[in-house]
Amino acid sequence: MDIDSLVQRINELARKHKESGLTEEETVERAELREIYLQNIRRNFRQQLDSIEIVDK
Repeated sequence: MDIDSLVQRINELARKHKESGLTEEETVERAELREIYLQNIRRNFRQQLDSIEIVDK
């Protein structure tokens, strides 16, 4: 699942939660999608940090 569709689904579930509430399955799905999203952010951030090269004079 690409990041755009992941965020879109998370937002759909968030809107539904505000409007009418979520079923148990949707609550579990939302938690899983959020965790996937956070793992992706952490991985990308780690890659950025690993690519930084510190140069002293």
